[in-house]
Amino acid sequence: MKIDFRERTPQLIAIIGVLAIVLAVLIGFLVNRNAKIEGMQQQYTLDKQELEDEYEAISLQYEGFKFSVQNDSLLYKLENEQAKVLRLQEELRLTKASDQAEIRRLKDELGTLRKVLRSYIHQIDSLHRLNEELRAENQQITRQFKETSRTLNQVSQEKEHLSEKVSLAAQLVATNIDVKAVNDRGKKQTRLSRSTRFVVSFTIARNITTEPGERTLYIRLMTPDGTVLSKSASHTFPYENREILYSIKRMVEYGGEEIPVTMYWDIEEFLMPGTFKADIFADGHHIGSCSFSMEE
Repeated sequence: MKIDFRERTPQLIAIIGVLAIVLAVLIGFLVNRNAKIEGMQQQYTLDKQELEDEYEAISLQYEGFKFSVQNDSLLYKLENEQAKVLRLQEELRLTKASDQAEIRRLKDELGTLRKVLRSYIHQIDSLHRLNEELRAENQQITRQFKETSRTLNQVSQEKEHLSEKVSLAAQLVATNIDVKAVNDRGKKQTRLSRSTRFVVSFTIARNITTEPGERTLYIRLMTPDGTVLSKSASHTFPYENREILYSIKRMVEYGGEEIPVTMYWDIEEFLMPGTFKADIFADGHHIGSCSFSMEE
């Protein structure tokens, strides 16, 4: 039995056409599927990169806190959280973009990290506000301390000035000072060759602010050439933070009322004529002076 291909040709053409259509549809489906897969892979890659960027941003925030947080306990917690972020970053880096289950887990971890970060930001802001309040309070205390110090210094200075005034007011004063040279018979002389003694007389003025009691009076007799007359190099007294020579010393009882004082110097040395000077001291103060001239 013979097959007539001429009779079968239309059927074959129809079958081939159907197969071509099916093949075209299949190819289109595969192309479309591959395009979707490639698009999904690209999206997965972008999502992973975005997730990596977010992890990096949180890590940088924790790093920045190290330079602004002074609380050791909080800083320790922040360092632990940063270590956790770095560990998850490393896990994300090793995860394939197509591993959506792991990507979702790391996204969930990121959400938790953000919540923790917000709580730390709140704590840090609270500490900063507290520090600002303390700083403002310290500045106020510092200003008050400076004002109090200035007031105390002013009071101290006023007290010191008052003490100086009281000290000056209580200082003894020698008045009516007179120095003369006399001979053996007590007669006043103008020539050194006839003189045997200098007589220094003066009055301690009345001063009720001075504390009563014994007072030591010192007289320094200075020759025309600037030499201080003294019987011994050990005859010194304190004056202006140093020891100086005196010529005559005498103890008197002072009760606040004026008292006359007379002191003597025996002339036992050769003296040059000229202008002599007598300075009187008491209680570490210079209380009077007098100059007098003598001939040869």
